[in-house]
Amino acid sequence: MHELSVCIALMQQVERIAQEHDAGRVERIVLQVGPLSGVEAPLLEHAWPLAAAGTLAEAAELVIENAAVKVECTQCGAVSEVAPNRLLCASCGDFRTRLVSGDEMLLASLELSQMNSQPVQQQCV
Repeated sequence: MHELSVCIALMQQVERIAQEHDAGRVERIVLQVGPLSGVEAPLLEHAWPLAAAGTLAEAAELVIENAAVKVECTQCGAVSEVAPNRLLCASCGDFRTRLVSGDEMLLASLELSQMNSQPVQQQCV
C-alpha cells in the first residue's frame, strides 16, 4: 500500500508549512487527486490517520477533491476535459493530445490555527 508512504510524505510537507507559520495545529487539509495519479483516494483516507497520529494534523479534516483529466490537442489547440481512458480531443476527435491535468496529487490548501485561536487558511497551489 504505497498510499501510506504518500501520506507520510504529505504529513512532512504539512508539518513544514505549519512550522513556517507558527501554527499550533492543522484544522483542514485539501488535496486534489487526479484519476491518473496512481493514488487511490479511499486508500489514502484509510492511511491518513496512521500518518497523522501524534502530529499537529492528528485531528485535521482531510478533504480529497477529484481533479479532472484535461488534454490539449496538438492539431487544433483545443483544451478539453476527457475520460481517463479516452484521451482524444473533444473538439476535433484527434488522438494527438498532450495531458494537461489529471495525473497530479496537489496539496491545494491548509487551514492552520494557533492553539487558542481561529483557523487561518493557507493556499498551497
